[in-house]
Amino acid sequence: MRTRRLFRADFLLIALLSMGLIGCAASGAAPTPPTLAYDRAAQIVASTDRSAADRTNDIRRHPTELLAFIGIRPGWTALDVSTGGGYTAELLARAIGPSGTVYAQSQPRDPNKAAVSPAAPEGGGSPVATAAAASSVSPRPQRNTADVLAERERNMQVAGVAAAKIVYVGQRFENPVPPLTSDAKLDLVTLMFNYHDFGFLGVDRPALNLAVFRALKPGGLYVIADHAGRPGTGISESGTLHRIEQSFLRSEVEAAGFKLMSEGSFLRNPNDPRDRNTPEPPQPKDEFVLKFVKP
Repeated sequence: MRTRRLFRADFLLIALLSMGLIGCAASGAAPTPPTLAYDRAAQIVASTDRSAADRTNDIRRHPTELLAFIGIRPGWTALDVSTGGGYTAELLARAIGPSGTVYAQSQPRDPNKAAVSPAAPEGGGSPVATAAAASSVSPRPQRNTADVLAERERNMQVAGVAAAKIVYVGQRFENPVPPLTSDAKLDLVTLMFNYHDFGFLGVDRPALNLAVFRALKPGGLYVIADHAGRPGTGISESGTLHRIEQSFLRSEVEAAGFKLMSEGSFLRNPNDPRDRNTPEPPQPKDEFVLKFVKP
């Protein structure tokens, strides 16, 4: 009888272990998708159906390096803050794929208030790329951001691109997050070359960063690129030289609870003196890319 009881106990132990192993195997059946490899990012950027303006803008923006730096995974839910003409939003949609979603935010103009303009128009890219960027942002002045984004999505559909859906979000910069994603639903938020503008626009930047922090999942990424300013200038040259001091931006974002994860060097230009809007001779501005993570 003792031998039989021992055998039965051993059998039960083996069965329980087997169930555990089966559970591990089952959980491993759906592994986390790999991050976007550099080669795949290069293929996305080289897609022949992308617009001529976007492909020229690539010269300055280095999108292959950006997509690889972010480490995008298929199926993500992302938000592009201050999306402009949707250049970044479209790249994210192509990289994330049809199982994800890209929200593209722009602040609608208040018809009851005068538009706020910078003291000087932004400059500093290569002449060709800057002209292309301008045309990609507003190919037809009468169209709004929602129209431009819809056209981008239609063009990808016609070309058979397996891209994420792009959803327009018309909200203020202080709260750029769509309500459905406001509580830890986002995997990624991008803000490309526009954080400095929030200085002369009078945007409540702490409120913006806190809204982004709340909307991201733990481990979610907040990626910001901007034009580098000189030490000690903070955001004081936002409307004149269109620059922001890197350490100043970092301190504001970290005050919301973010941790700096890594810094991209692919847009740095040590030859830019950072003391004027358009460097002379004409050259790209010195630019930084910071990747923050929500702990």
